[in-house]
Amino acid sequence: MAETGPARTAGKAAGTYRRVVITGLGAVSPVGIGADVFAAAIRAGESGTGPIQSFDASAFPRRNAGEVLDFDPADHLKRLDPARWGRSGLLAAAAARLAIVDAGIDEGQLEAAGAGAIMGTTSGESAVVQELAEQWIQGGLESIDGGLAGQTPAARIANAVSSELLLSGDTQTIPTACSASNYALGYAFDLVRSGEADVMLAGGADAVNRLTHAGFYALGAMAEDVPRPFAADRSGIVTGEGGAVLVLESYEHAQRRGARMYAEVLGYAANCDASHMVHPDAASIASGIRAAHEAAGVDPEQIDYICAHGTGTPTNDATEVAAAREVFGDRIPPISSIKSMLGHTMGAASGFGAIACCKALEQDFLPPTAHVTEPDPELGEGVDCVPGTGREARLNIVQNHGFAFGGNNVITILGRVS
Repeated sequence: MAETGPARTAGKAAGTYRRVVITGLGAVSPVGIGADVFAAAIRAGESGTGPIQSFDASAFPRRNAGEVLDFDPADHLKRLDPARWGRSGLLAAAAARLAIVDAGIDEGQLEAAGAGAIMGTTSGESAVVQELAEQWIQGGLESIDGGLAGQTPAARIANAVSSELLLSGDTQTIPTACSASNYALGYAFDLVRSGEADVMLAGGADAVNRLTHAGFYALGAMAEDVPRPFAADRSGIVTGEGGAVLVLESYEHAQRRGARMYAEVLGYAANCDASHMVHPDAASIASGIRAAHEAAGVDPEQIDYICAHGTGTPTNDATEVAAAREVFGDRIPPISSIKSMLGHTMGAASGFGAIACCKALEQDFLPPTAHVTEPDPELGEGVDCVPGTGREARLNIVQNHGFAFGGNNVITILGRVS
C-alpha cells in the first residue's frame, strides 16, 4: 500500500460556508463545440477520434487522436489575437466565452463578483513548444521566433481566459496533468464558498502534439485504434485535446440573478499516492473517494453515477474498479468513461467529465462508454460501464474522477440543486 498524507478536503460537511453551484458550461471538444452539442454527442456515444491532422504522424504505427477539427478561435473570441496566443490558451478562452454565455452572465457582473480563472493542464502550450522545436531542428537556435517563444508559459492558459473576459480575480494555471481540471474545480470551489469571490471560472485545456503522442506510445499505452475503457479487448489510450470551462457561483449570487443551476458542488478531496510515477494505487484512490464523500456529507449508497478516469489501459481500469469496489462493495454505481469518445484530453479531461456530469443531472441520463461490446469479465461482477450509448436515469448525486501520473488523485462530488 502506498504511503499517503491526509487528503485535502472541502465541502458541505467542512464547516459553515456558502453553497456553490455550477451555472455555466463551455466545451470545445473533439465531439463538438458548445455544451449542448457536446452532451448530445456524448449521450449518443459518438466518436471524436480519428487520423491525426495537426502534425505528421506517419512515422508512428498508431496515428489516431481526438482533435477539435472545426475550431476557429475567431468564431468565439472578442479580444484575444489568435496570432499571439498558443492553441491551449485559445481553447481555454473560447470555452470560457461559451461558458459565460451559457451562464447568462455579462462581463460587468463578472467584474463586480471578483471573478477569476483557475485552469488545469498537462502539457501547457505544447503545440507552441512543438513548433519551436521544429524551428530549432531546421534552422538552429538562432532561427527561433522570439515572439512564439513568449507564448510558451503554461500560465498563459489561465491568463488567456482572464484576458479575454477582463477578469481581475485570482488567475492560476494548475499543471497537475490529467487530474488538473478537478484540482482547478476544487480550488475555485474553495474561493467561492469562502467568500473570496462570488463567481469563478474553472476547467482545463490541452492541445494534441507530437511529444505527448510519442510519450504515450513509448510507454506502450497507446490504443491500436479506438479507446475501449473497461472492455475485454481494451488496449490503451488515444490522446486528445480541448478546452473545458465551468462557471462556479455562490448559490445566493446565482439565485439573485435568476440563473439556471446545473449542479451544486458538494465537496471534493485530493491526495497523492506518492509511490509510483505511472502506476495508480487502488488503496490511495479509495481513501480519496472516502474523503470526498466525507467532505460532501454523503454516504456511498447515495452516489448514483461515477464519471471514471477510465483511460482504457488495462492497469488503470482494473485499479479504478478495485478502488471503487473497496468503497462501494458489491454495489458499484454505474461507472463509465467519456474518454471512449473524446480520447484522453489530458488537463481538460476531468473538466469534460464535470460538464458531462452536469448535463447528466440536467437531462436525466447516464453517459456511456462507447466502443464496448464485451465488458472485461476480469473486472468482476457488478461493473456497469453503460456500454454503447447513454441510458435514461434519474441522478441526484454523481462522482467525477481525475487521476494523474505522479499519483495525483482528485474526486469531486456534484449534486442536483435542491
